[in-house]
Amino acid sequence: MPRTAPRSAHGFTLVEVLIAMSIMAIVAVMSWQGVDGIVRARNNTQSRVDLMLRASTVLAQWEQDLGALQDSDVVPALEFDGARMSMTRRTEGGLQLVVWARRNGAWYRWASQPVTTVRGLQDIWMSSRQFMGNEAGQLKTLPDLSDWHVYFYRTNAWTNAQSSAGSSAAPASSPSGVPRQDSTPLPDAVRIVLTFGGNEGLAGTITRDVAMEAK
Repeated sequence: MPRTAPRSAHGFTLVEVLIAMSIMAIVAVMSWQGVDGIVRARNNTQSRVDLMLRASTVLAQWEQDLGALQDSDVVPALEFDGARMSMTRRTEGGLQLVVWARRNGAWYRWASQPVTTVRGLQDIWMSSRQFMGNEAGQLKTLPDLSDWHVYFYRTNAWTNAQSSAGSSAAPASSPSGVPRQDSTPLPDAVRIVLTFGGNEGLAGTITRDVAMEAK
């Protein structure tokens, strides 16, 4: 019987090779876009987590400052004027003035060196009225702070710290220019409301209530 000759083997044509390479290129681009998206999402998430941890640390420092307030007959223990809050607090080595302020769209904290004399406390209080923004000891705590409000809790109600109900009447000044303090007690609690613009990770509002210890 006659035998059939085997068919000769042949390779891919140029068109087939080009089609295969095009498909591989498309798959590679799609894979890279997927990986790049995952990396970007991870980096954004990590940045947000870092900012939230930072915000928690900053608010813990805020609470610590409030918890260490010290009444005196020399300078106010707690004062808020809408732009900044001044606190006279106990610290190792004496009394310290701490100022929290919103400046240039960020939240700053400034802390003085501890003092042990009336004159020293008066001097740092007067100096804090004339902040330039570049004082030693100042720390930028949180960025992109678009607004903030402070409320005091007294007589079973929250009031704006700048209102007449939220703060005592302006006391008379002593010869040194520092207000003499009246007997108005510290509030029972302090509420802070921070509003962030969202341009640097944090967005929306953070509200924190701090109960004051009875003195």
